[in-house]
Amino acid sequence: MVATPAPTPSPRVEELARSGLDTIPKDYVRPEEELKSIRDIFAEEKSILDGPQLPTIDLEEIDSSDEETRRRCYDEVKKAAMDWGVMHLINHGIPEELTSRVKEAGKEFFELPVEEKEKYANEQAAGNVQGYGSKLANNASGQLEWEDYFFHCVLPEERRDLSIWPKHPADYIPATCEYAKQLRGLATKILSVLSVGLGLEQGRLEKEVGGLEDLILQMKINFYPKCPQPELALGVEAHTDVSALTFILHNMVPGLQLFYEGKWVTAKCVPNSIIMHIGDTIEILSNGKYKSILHRGLVNKEKVRISWAVFCEPHKDKIVLKPLPEILSEAEPPRFEPRTFAQHLEGKLFRKAAGGGVEDKKPDYDKSS
Repeated sequence: MVATPAPTPSPRVEELARSGLDTIPKDYVRPEEELKSIRDIFAEEKSILDGPQLPTIDLEEIDSSDEETRRRCYDEVKKAAMDWGVMHLINHGIPEELTSRVKEAGKEFFELPVEEKEKYANEQAAGNVQGYGSKLANNASGQLEWEDYFFHCVLPEERRDLSIWPKHPADYIPATCEYAKQLRGLATKILSVLSVGLGLEQGRLEKEVGGLEDLILQMKINFYPKCPQPELALGVEAHTDVSALTFILHNMVPGLQLFYEGKWVTAKCVPNSIIMHIGDTIEILSNGKYKSILHRGLVNKEKVRISWAVFCEPHKDKIVLKPLPEILSEAEPPRFEPRTFAQHLEGKLFRKAAGGGVEDKKPDYDKSS
C-alpha cells in the first residue's frame, strides 16, 4: 500500500495549466538571456527545411552477418555519436506494439485526477525522488520548469520498488517491465558499437559502466501541460544528461532542442523512433570523442507533450569514471579528472567543479537562434 504524503506546498503544473490562468507565475519565467532564444515550437519544427538535422540511424543491419553491411551501420552510429551525441534510432528491434503500450499506460496515469496521482508523490526534501513530482528550483537559474513527472528505477529487478509504481492503469507495470528488459538489450548493442568505434573490444564500455549487474535503468515520464505563455517558459532547462545513455519515447509533439554549432536546433518528430542521447558518462570514458550534447525542452499552448526517458546510469559509488587508458596518448591526454558517478552528479546539481568541464556546458544565448 502506498502511503499518502503530506500536502504539496504548491500546485502541480497540471493544476496551474487547468486553472484558466492567462499569465504564468513569475517563478516559471525564464531569465532574460534565455527569452530571446525561445520561440513557437510548432512554427520552428515546420520551418526547418535546410540547416542541421538530428541524425536518423537505421539499426536494421546492426546484427547483419555481412561484415561490410554491419560495419556501415556501426560507422553511422559512431559518426552521429561524435558529431551530435544524439540521434533518432529506427528499426531498433523493440516492437511498436510494446512502445505503444508503454505510452498509453503513462498517458492514462497522467489523466488520473491529481489527488489520485498524489498518492504516489515523492518527497524531494527528504531525498526521495522516486514517484510523482514537480521540479523544485534547485537548478542553475533558480526558476521552476513547466512540467510534472513520474520517476522510478526499472532495472535491475532487485532495485525496483513496485510499491510506488502506478497500479492504474493495469498495464503500467507489465508494459514497463517488458520495455525495460528489451531496452536493456538495445543498450548492450549500442555500447558494443560505441566500444568498437573507439578501437576497443565490444564489451568494454558496458563493463566500464557496470555490466548486467550494476548498470541502473531509471525511467522518468515527463508531462508538459499546455502553457498560456510558452515564449516565457521551459519544460526542462538546458542541460546535459549525466547517464551513459538515455533512450526517449515521445507522443509526437515537438519540443526537444539541441544546442548544435552555436544554435538551438529543433528535433523533428520521427514516427516509431527512439531518441538516444550520449550522456556525460560515455563522454568522460571516451575522453570527449563522443558528445554529451546540451539540450532543453520547450512547451506550447496547443498540445500536451509527454516523453518517456530511460537513463542508463552506472552505480553511484562502485565505478570511477575516467578516460579509458587505451585511447589516451601524449597527443591526446586525459580531458577529465577521475570521479565517481555520485561526485559527478553532485557537481552537476550544485555546480561544484569536478574537473573536466562537462558539467559546466552553457550556451551563449546571445549567439543562439
